[in-house]
Amino acid sequence: MVTGCSVSDLAAKLAFFPPSPATYSVKKVNGRLVASGIPRDRSLDVLMVDTKRGNKIVAFFLRNPYAKLTILYSHGNAADLGQLYDLFVQLKVNLRVNLMGYDYSGYGASTGKPSESNTYADIEAIYQCLETEYGISQEDLILYGQSVGSGPTLHLAARLPRLRGVVLHSAILSGLRVLCHMNITLCFDIYKNINKIKKVKCPVLVIHGTDDDVVNWFHGNGLWKLAKEPYEPLWIKGGGHCNLELYPDYIRHLNRFVQEMESTTTASHLKKIRQSLQKTPKTSSKTTNTTFTTNCCCRIRFQLPQCKCCSQTGCLIMRSKRAAYFCNWCCGEN
Repeated sequence: MVTGCSVSDLAAKLAFFPPSPATYSVKKVNGRLVASGIPRDRSLDVLMVDTKRGNKIVAFFLRNPYAKLTILYSHGNAADLGQLYDLFVQLKVNLRVNLMGYDYSGYGASTGKPSESNTYADIEAIYQCLETEYGISQEDLILYGQSVGSGPTLHLAARLPRLRGVVLHSAILSGLRVLCHMNITLCFDIYKNINKIKKVKCPVLVIHGTDDDVVNWFHGNGLWKLAKEPYEPLWIKGGGHCNLELYPDYIRHLNRFVQEMESTTTASHLKKIRQSLQKTPKTSSKTTNTTFTTNCCCRIRFQLPQCKCCSQTGCLIMRSKRAAYFCNWCCGEN
């Protein structure tokens, strides 16, 4: 018997390595949140944002008075905001952008535990904060995902049709594909970016090192080939997984991308969106009570028993040559 939940849990455990202890803490000083170890800066807002899954996540918002666009940065799996602050400042200055970075649930001073579902709720909460607290709309937003951060980045990008741009830095095709080569997407895989990239309607810049020994270069190349509107990629010769920012081509190419996104008017961007929607074939919305297909790797018949092998609620029994049990979450509802 193969348990989809257990495989998905294993993949999640291999995906998240929050720094322990956290490299910073958060406290209130004179009614304002500040982060220990981070220089006091009037252009920096330290935020505590509530997510729909009940966690409180920490975010840094760095203002640039000359900015036209804002970057929402989703970091990799082994860093927190305390380690990334200096990079955020450099990006804010060199790219002339506002920058919002956040810690996933269970990272840094954020509450909860890291999981795929939590990272999706985390980025949704941060995007809502940008809209309500700072008046930043998707038309003026670039989503940036590094490594595992490409998962929440593409999750949100697939839902925002008027987004200005996406940057995928050392990104993954999916969680299990990092562990082993496979040509099919299994239901219990995590971060199925290989499917979500096809739903992104804005320019996508892919940056990847040719010598990345953590996430092979073929992940970045695959995502670039699948993008509907691929921007000229940056393949950094000799670059690894965590050192691409040290190469001069990194900031040079990224700066060119941001400048081109700035010059793209909202009218021309909306025209491209309308054209892409007109080319999209209409699909039937009919559903049945016996077939589960949404975001799943296969078409299956199911019944809704009381699951005895999974802690998740509402599990499905999938019957094949050998019975296997997968929960709704494993089958890609998230």
